[in-house]
Amino acid sequence: MTSHSHLIEEIFTTLKIKPQNDSFYTGQKSGRSSSAAKLNIHTPIDGSKLAEASMATQEEYQQVISQAHTAFETWKSTPAPQRGEIVRQIGLKLRQYKEPLGKLVSLEMGKIYQEGLGEVQEMIDICDFAVGLSRQLHGFTMKSERPEHRMFEQYHPIGIVGIISAFNFPVAVWAWNAMLAAVCGDVCIWKPSEKTPLTAIACQHIVAEVLAENQLPEGIFNLVIGDRNLGEWMAQDERIPLVSATGSTRMGKEVAKNVAARLGKSLLELGGNNALIITEHANLDLALRATVFGAVGTCGQRCTTTRRLIVHESLLNQVKEILCKVYPQLNIGSPLEEGTLVGPLIDAEAVRSFQKALENVQAEGGKLLTGGEILKEKPLFEQGHYVSPAIVEAENHYSTVQCETFAPILYLISYNGDIQNAIKLQNDVKQGLSSAIFTQNLLQSERFLAEIGSDCGIANVNIGTSGAEIGGAFGGEKETGGGRESGSDAWKIYMRRQTNTINYSQSLPLAQGIKFDLEI
Repeated sequence: MTSHSHLIEEIFTTLKIKPQNDSFYTGQKSGRSSSAAKLNIHTPIDGSKLAEASMATQEEYQQVISQAHTAFETWKSTPAPQRGEIVRQIGLKLRQYKEPLGKLVSLEMGKIYQEGLGEVQEMIDICDFAVGLSRQLHGFTMKSERPEHRMFEQYHPIGIVGIISAFNFPVAVWAWNAMLAAVCGDVCIWKPSEKTPLTAIACQHIVAEVLAENQLPEGIFNLVIGDRNLGEWMAQDERIPLVSATGSTRMGKEVAKNVAARLGKSLLELGGNNALIITEHANLDLALRATVFGAVGTCGQRCTTTRRLIVHESLLNQVKEILCKVYPQLNIGSPLEEGTLVGPLIDAEAVRSFQKALENVQAEGGKLLTGGEILKEKPLFEQGHYVSPAIVEAENHYSTVQCETFAPILYLISYNGDIQNAIKLQNDVKQGLSSAIFTQNLLQSERFLAEIGSDCGIANVNIGTSGAEIGGAFGGEKETGGGRESGSDAWKIYMRRQTNTINYSQSLPLAQGIKFDLEI
């Protein structure tokens, strides 16, 4: 029995998951897999083993693809509002199971329970958004240059959508993709991170419950558990017209290369190196609250984590003093305990990356102001992966600062003179996901949002870099991949676009006034 065996058993019972000999099948329901390869799943809270999951074989993967293809033939012909009704019911189930699901997210991934609940709420919110979308999915009408012709655009389901998700948001990002794809008439195949498959299995059971209640085929939503090889199978598979991948820039480049080689479509949500600018006109209380949450939330393991704090020189000493007082007071511990603000990193490799980045940046000339310790003083910490969030005074051009370290390290950078100097520092990295400015000066905020301002996909004024709402399109530029998920018109990537022209005249005029006289 592990230290969390009772809790995991309680969660599984509530979610109606029935593990068989601690194993799970890779497809729609639980059961034994023929695969000999097993994946051991540990909690980062104390390193204890939670369960095992079966890894998909190539044969099982082919079966899932076949199941998905068969289901698509039925699903694409189902009226979109009816597809929306299924998603509405999924949202209701998620509401029903919100607390145990949120607890499972915290247990398996390590984010604090409030953030676990927030992630489940994101799934619920995107279900609500998708239900409304199911009665829109609109095209456009254009004026034809030819008399008695009607020209318009419409959107059709694309087919199978492959979803490769990351450990830091083990369920929300899947829902962003899967619920929109579902109302668009697509089916999906989900490869969760091998670090967090239990939350994926739980979601799959919830979806299976809804499909069974509505007598729908299982293959609309599919789950396959595997390692990097499985991701390569999906990226190279011509039967999957769209692959949506969330993860590191390195991983995204491999996915993009494989998908592009077969002229498929990829939706990439990759690394971020997000900056928050504090100008001399900022409300400092608001700015520092946003900074701390953005920098240490999810133990620095969000793609939108605040990694660089660019502060006007007139406020630098004051900001340093306040942050160096606040950071040591952060409550670090089990994410399941009330009052904890910072949980563990995901695994030992993440701790090593944290250590290495701090060593490298100090070798470049950075000054460690606070934090940076590997915590071992409590019994809980001995087998877990706990660190104290660090603040390093540094220069933007340092190679370590230029790279994303998926851990709670905040680089403090000063600027002088005009706001344009701060914006230049912010933009001077290869990533372009999220950005923020704190200022009460209208001219500064407008410059930040103008063509000469932030080059990121997300640009916020007087709120932090993390915590995006589902109503807006989420994604970034440059090495962040250029993809857009969630709200706005992000749904269009899950469909194929078609231009239609109808001639209701008795003649055959050609476009551009071309004359082609032919007697028939």
